[in-house]
Amino acid sequence: MAKTKTRDEVMSEAYWTPKEKEDMNSKYSTNLLKENCNQEELSDKSWPSDAYIVTYKIDDGVRKDLVRCHGRVNIFDMYFDKFGPGSVVNIEYGPGIVSPRTWGTPTPNKPKKRVRRG
Repeated sequence: MAKTKTRDEVMSEAYWTPKEKEDMNSKYSTNLLKENCNQEELSDKSWPSDAYIVTYKIDDGVRKDLVRCHGRVNIFDMYFDKFGPGSVVNIEYGPGIVSPRTWGTPTPNKPKKRVRRG
């Protein structure tokens, strides 16, 4: 008797290989920020404002990824090439409010104020 996978086991499978993740930027000008997001991760406002939520179907399951890109066309091309026609359900704006220029850069430490003794 074959063991069926639970929902968590199916959702935890990664469909993007590390090699594909490396090639995304050069081939499609995209950056996969988070694969297979849950609702809590999709409502986080600390993502960059140029990130999109991509909803797609795989094997009768619906998944959501957070992808950073300049345009939806590149995202569509990337998912179409990977999963085929009819896989992309929706591409919508992400929840992020951080400027794309400053996202991912560490915040500089403020120098301590010098205490004047008089």
